[in-house]
Amino acid sequence: VQLQASGGGLVQAGASLRLSCAASGRTFISSPMGWFRQAPGKEREFVAAIVWNGGSTLYADSVKGRFTVSRDIARNTVYLQMNSLKPEDTAVYYCAANSLARVVVTTGYNYWGQGTQVTVSS
Repeated sequence: VQLQASGGGLVQAGASLRLSCAASGRTFISSPMGWFRQAPGKEREFVAAIVWNGGSTLYADSVKGRFTVSRDIARNTVYLQMNSLKPEDTAVYYCAANSLARVVVTTGYNYWGQGTQVTVSS
């Protein structure tokens, strides 16, 4: 199982970025896919999640209204559209899958991709 995250970069505050997470090796058709982030010196935190089938979503309060998680089932890819980025969004962003859950959740993710760096300058 592989989760390949991409799309990070260096942007100014107020800009947008779209992260992608391509899943391969197995399908997670009934499972939630999540985005997490870890800033320097801080613990990893939940950002957003979506269930492949049905598309239910969940967001951290800090990103509600600015970030949108979506999925392309045909491409086996999950996206995180990040708008109105703030310096406090700077972190390494990870995508993950929870193969045991059937509803959108914030914990229990057991498959992880490598991170992609997002840096937002003020």
